[in-house]
Amino acid sequence: MIIGIPKEIKEDEYRVAIVPAGVRALVLAGHKVLIEDQAGSGSGIANFEYENEGAEILSDKNEIFSQADMIMKVKEPLASEYDLFREGQILYTFLHLAAAPELTRVLLERMVIAIAYETVQLKDGSLPLLIPMSEIAGRMSVHEGAKCLKNGKGGRGVLLGGVPGVEPGKVVILGAGVVGMNAAKMAIGAGASVTLLDIDLAKLRYADDIFGGRIKTLMSNGFNVVEVMKDADMVIGAVLIPGALTPRLITRGILSMMKEGSVIVDVGVDQGGCAETSRQTSHSDPTYIVDGIIHYCVANMPGVVARTSTFALTNATFPFALKIANNGYRNALLEDPVGLARGLNLVNGKVTCRAVADALGYEYVPVEEALK
Repeated sequence: MIIGIPKEIKEDEYRVAIVPAGVRALVLAGHKVLIEDQAGSGSGIANFEYENEGAEILSDKNEIFSQADMIMKVKEPLASEYDLFREGQILYTFLHLAAAPELTRVLLERMVIAIAYETVQLKDGSLPLLIPMSEIAGRMSVHEGAKCLKNGKGGRGVLLGGVPGVEPGKVVILGAGVVGMNAAKMAIGAGASVTLLDIDLAKLRYADDIFGGRIKTLMSNGFNVVEVMKDADMVIGAVLIPGALTPRLITRGILSMMKEGSVIVDVGVDQGGCAETSRQTSHSDPTYIVDGIIHYCVANMPGVVARTSTFALTNATFPFALKIANNGYRNALLEDPVGLARGLNLVNGKVTCRAVADALGYEYVPVEEALK
């Protein structure tokens, strides 16, 4: 199989979809790897490091797309890349299609085989390809939110840890999954007063157990969300339903109850966001203010800690890529019906992810039926 690795073009995105070790494994397995010139530079990986392992470096992105059987990326294709795809080509990347109707339409029309990192799911419900980036985004959320709380950024001028004689900042985390738990670790470490909400009591029990008396846990419901947000200095949206739009827990009306200069960090904005007022921003222009509340809504937070993120991501994504290359996508999916097959979102012009189909109004077709 010919595997193509284009340079990421999303704003402030410095990750790359493969590392030299991955190139070596693919080449030793008899495959060909084409990498766009300087694709790894943002992650501190030079062209020669790929070439030493057998990759071919090409300066023309069009040539990579025209030759490759499988395109591996980090972020979803942008409009300038739409025309490069062809029928039967495999696209393996983060897609978040439930929040991207135009991209979904294009990939369906072009009969692309779209496998999304974020919906690959194991028997225990875990999302192995999303976890590394969720860990990083969760940890970054507290750092970025703390910056926004400074007066110069429009914030309330609150130091999360406080000082003796002055109470610490109050951090509310909506969701006790991977993002939420990592955000809690960082917020507790910063000395903040932390409240964690979730609809899953088992997750709250786990959080209470590992954090002990250093955290407050609450059941996530409409009443509790409103009450804790009234007093919050920072709210971290860490809500996720695999493949689906993020539930809107924060309405415009709730903003009026919050303290002016408080911050919402909406980590799930790439799936639509948990706040009614959320819209995607970039690292170059990360925030905006609605009703006196600072919104930080960067959709590719790990993209600016690219070296850490690239190696963490490819540790998880590459074994599946090798399986696809060695066995072909159809066999790879059918042989892994609980894991990789759940990552298949589109094939043969059909939508095979129920959450995407429901969000965008398409007919849902089970993977086994779509692959016949």
